[in-house]
Amino acid sequence: MRSLQEGLRIRGHFAYTKMKFTLHYRLQEDTVEIIRIKLSRVLLMNDSSFPWIVLVPEREGVQEVYELNSEDRFVLIEEIAAASEIIRQLYRPDKINIGALGNLVPQLHIHVIGRFRTDRAWPGPAWGSGPARPYQAETLETVCAGIKKAFQQKERAYVRQ
Repeated sequence: MRSLQEGLRIRGHFAYTKMKFTLHYRLQEDTVEIIRIKLSRVLLMNDSSFPWIVLVPEREGVQEVYELNSEDRFVLIEEIAAASEIIRQLYRPDKINIGALGNLVPQLHIHVIGRFRTDRAWPGPAWGSGPARPYQAETLETVCAGIKKAFQQKERAYVRQ
């Protein structure tokens, strides 16, 4: 339940207060920040088993998509589409999985995962399919730079200056 400090319910939407955004500690531990776009932080899951982007809307206290106001929901859908297209362009997966679970990390975040028929979890979910295989430092830099460049080229309107 949201407190008055986190937001007020107005006409079915939350009006956000000017609170400092803090990324959940598990996301800090498991991901690498790539870029900040209009609404979200774009993170890379540090598991080289899958091309795996995580979008985190920078709205303090928000746990569910419906808690975003209508403008933010629209922007989030566009950011999910952009992340999906970028994964398709860079990796050519067989399928793209999109999910917002939040059972362990209550902060709203959206997983956009490129899946291959040959990956270790196919056709099941990526979660819990085996231990993460962290990127090697050089590969991590290359992957992050490629995703960042793709966001900058694709969605100039969404990237924060």
